[in-house]
Amino acid sequence: MRTRTAELTALEDRQVPVQAKLAAAWTSFMFLYLYVDYLGLYKPGVIDDILVGVVHEFEIGPTFVSTALTALAIPSLMILLSATLPARANRTINLVVGTLYIPFSVYNAVGESWTYSYFYGLSIGLEVLLLAFILRSAWTWPRTPSPPMTEPAAPNRSQTQMGR
Repeated sequence: MRTRTAELTALEDRQVPVQAKLAAAWTSFMFLYLYVDYLGLYKPGVIDDILVGVVHEFEIGPTFVSTALTALAIPSLMILLSATLPARANRTINLVVGTLYIPFSVYNAVGESWTYSYFYGLSIGLEVLLLAFILRSAWTWPRTPSPPMTEPAAPNRSQTQMGR
């Protein structure tokens, strides 16, 4: 006598829509991006610099705060946009934003000491891997074949008959 569990041995691999993959990748990127900045606050001297109005090498002010908010808001919005935009616009915006965020991610390590090289190497490496996944997923977006023409245009039809 065979049981139902004995018959089900292979796991089913379901195809995940590209939109869901992109939204999940942007979610992962956003959390990683945010936590790298948060964990960076634990480095000695960082809080002291913030208290005197400096982050990295930038003076804290309205421009810096607005730029920082924009830098975090874009991946947040990409989650929504990846799940809701039509395929053509979705692919394009993911390719553009994903490409622009690679140098942005690498910039985190500029001017840092070798003491934190593992932290920055790991964080930048993971961010770039996620961005590469986003770029690859958007670039290889599956295409549907064009529908065949149902009726070839007859050369002797008038413009009115052809819908013009």
